[in-house]
Amino acid sequence: MIKVLFICHGNICRSPMAEFLMKDMVGKRGLSDRFYIESAATSTEEIGNPVHHGTVGILSRLGISCSKKRARLMSRVDYDRFDFLIGMDHYNIRNMNRICGGDPEGKISLLLSFAGEERDVADPWYTGDFNKTYDDIKRGLEAFLEKIADN
Repeated sequence: MIKVLFICHGNICRSPMAEFLMKDMVGKRGLSDRFYIESAATSTEEIGNPVHHGTVGILSRLGISCSKKRARLMSRVDYDRFDFLIGMDHYNIRNMNRICGGDPEGKISLLLSFAGEERDVADPWYTGDFNKTYDDIKRGLEAFLEKIADN
């Protein structure tokens, strides 16, 4: 089983969008039984809160529910539990390394790096543009799935 954890600052916008889009993508490919997928935050600001209405709107239009999701905090234990810890931006990567005490096994990655881009996923908390965030995440997830399929 391939275990994937998506991480952003609050776990209410980008990382849950990545979590539920990835679950949908692997489901449509008949690969759900090969993956375990979650998301988490690097900060405590939103812990316990539901997914942001902008992300809910994007996912709802795609027929994807995230209604039971509540923000949770990433922990050191996640480094051992997951094969891939995928951050949405460079700030997240720095915090993930701090939380995990480094990345000795090379598990931590920036989502868009799978698509050959070393840039951050647009943060809709600041931009208000959930469609741009969706485009970034979808591009990163498709490239990530291609990488996994090659292994």
